[in-house]
Amino acid sequence: MSPQQQPRPSGFSFDDLDYLFMEDDVDHDHEKARNCDDDLDSVSHLFKTQRYSDIMHNLEVALQRESNDNDYQLIVDCNALSVDIDNEIVSVHNFIRDKYRFKFPELESIVHHSIDYAGVVKKIGNEMDLTLVNLEGLLPSVTIMVVSIMASTTAGKPLPENVLEETIDACDTVFDLDSAKKKVLDFLEGRMGYIAPNLSAVVGSAVAAKLIGIAGGVSELANMPAYNVQLLGAKKTDRVWFSNTTSRFRIGYLEQTEAFQATQPYLRSRACRLLAAKSTLAVRVDSARGDPSGSVGRALRQDFYNKIEKWQEPPPAKLRKPLAVPDSEPKKKKRGGRRSRKMKERYAMTDMRKKANRMLFGVPEESYLGAGYGNGNGMLGQVGFGKLRLSVTGRKLSVAKKLS
Repeated sequence: MSPQQQPRPSGFSFDDLDYLFMEDDVDHDHEKARNCDDDLDSVSHLFKTQRYSDIMHNLEVALQRESNDNDYQLIVDCNALSVDIDNEIVSVHNFIRDKYRFKFPELESIVHHSIDYAGVVKKIGNEMDLTLVNLEGLLPSVTIMVVSIMASTTAGKPLPENVLEETIDACDTVFDLDSAKKKVLDFLEGRMGYIAPNLSAVVGSAVAAKLIGIAGGVSELANMPAYNVQLLGAKKTDRVWFSNTTSRFRIGYLEQTEAFQATQPYLRSRACRLLAAKSTLAVRVDSARGDPSGSVGRALRQDFYNKIEKWQEPPPAKLRKPLAVPDSEPKKKKRGGRRSRKMKERYAMTDMRKKANRMLFGVPEESYLGAGYGNGNGMLGQVGFGKLRLSVTGRKLSVAKKLS
């Protein structure tokens, strides 16, 4: 019966009306939680397929014996199965998120990774006071603090028992899928020397298995550009309420390689791009089966280390450039002649200027304005130095020429 249809008893207040509406909203949320993706079987069906059972059985058998040429088809099937497992994990994660959203809607914006989200949901359950829940080991301490604060102010309501039980079962399914994927990657890691020897030589067998598994095969990984290979396996950083300006650049499985860990922190950004480029070249050689011995991969790995050492070398010291050796050969004499002589005579220094530029030691110099003001006269007008000789050149009269 809706609140409008109920008889109004004596002493009925608006608080009672709010309580009735709140109960109606809770029932409506529970009904939406029940109808959201009816059951787990509708989204998770990989475990029930015959293909999954056959591949896992063959994988168990192959792990008991040594590798041979018959493992190639199983390796291809395992690569395809790893992609199917990833898709299944995403589907079940969406199922858990849709169910648990009515209990803790803020959790999906804080914890992004599907495995971590399932672990937190299973740990919390229907508990409203997170001070009673120990999340150590599942999330970083900063994220735990944010989850606790958001849980204290959330508008979510406890889930019904059947919905909560189905959500916990979905969390267990995610854990089983993750365990199956790890088993597939362990098998691929043991067979990397056969399917991708050059890539294994560059990044190692464990990282090579993860890269091939997440890409869906050797040929699929070979068709990727180096920048996409660098991002394979990268997780979204949970930096809730914190700035992302100082967060580290995005990097995936290549972070786990020995070559990356041995690089200095200030060079890791460049080293990651270089390592992704070398890995792409190596996996393309493996895709074409160009070098089963892995010598190309070892050469690429050595080239990577050589470049890292080159980057770490100190810059060359700046040397002072010496002056050029003076030329001891005599300079080429300019051509003389009447024009050159006339030019020298025109700009030559006169005797008057030579006297003005010289000074006697201990004798005061006469100046133009007197008392040391104005331009000095030097030795001009000094006693005992005679008079200036002015060279007077008479002009030739043009009349004399005409007469002669």
